[in-house]
Amino acid sequence: QVHLVESGGGSVQAGGSLRLSCVVSGSISINAMGWYRQAPGKQRELVALITSGGITNYADSVTGRFTISSSRDNAKNTVYLQMNSLKPEDTAVYYCNVKGQFDLNYWGQGTQVTVSS
Repeated sequence: QVHLVESGGGSVQAGGSLRLSCVVSGSISINAMGWYRQAPGKQRELVALITSGGITNYADSVTGRFTISSSRDNAKNTVYLQMNSLKPEDTAVYYCNVKGQFDLNYWGQGTQVTVSS
């Protein structure tokens, strides 16, 4: 069974920073890990993605402000999202996502990020 545990959300003023973490445990061959977000009344959107080969991809709205990275320790993989220069429009629930073989897709429980002006 695969488990994703997120942490690091919270409230911050515009211009501030937050770092999200997602620990992935369980038996899975990972193709990519990423972060998505969903604001009230909007669809879930991709924020950033990192492949098993280290290739990264960012939404245009966060390029230059957010950085995705990953690490591996024993049987656990961790994906991070460093968010700098936060804006009120970054307010959303952020979800960790893992893509495995055979189109397997796993989601974290979500963590709230609130940016006040």
